[in-house]
Amino acid sequence: MAEGVKPRVKAPSKAAAGEAVVLKTLISHQMESGQRKNADGTPIPRSIINRFTCEFNGKSVIDVKMEPAISTNPYFEFEAVIPEAGDLKFTWYDDDGSVYEDTKSVAIG
Repeated sequence: MAEGVKPRVKAPSKAAAGEAVVLKTLISHQMESGQRKNADGTPIPRSIINRFTCEFNGKSVIDVKMEPAISTNPYFEFEAVIPEAGDLKFTWYDDDGSVYEDTKSVAIG
C-alpha cells in the first residue's frame, strides 16, 4: 500500500429524485510512471492509481482506466442522476493491489 494515500469526496447529502448532482473526487497519490530513475540510476517502479469507479446503489455511474501519464493527485468532477435515496460508492485501484474506498449517502428531499 502506498504511503499517504487519502481519498476525498464532495457529494450532496440530499437531492431531489431525478436531479443531476455534481460529484468531486480527489485522491492524494504520488503517481509514479515507472519511467524515471532515482539518484543511482535505478528505475523507480510504476505506482499509479490505474482505475477509478463510482457506483450508485450497485449500478455503475463512471468507470475510468488511468495510464502512467495521469497527474499526481488525480481529480475527477462529474455529474450523476440521483433517482432515489441511496449510497454512492467511490473506489480507486492501485497498481500494488491496494483498493481505496469512500461512500457517501444521498437522501431524497
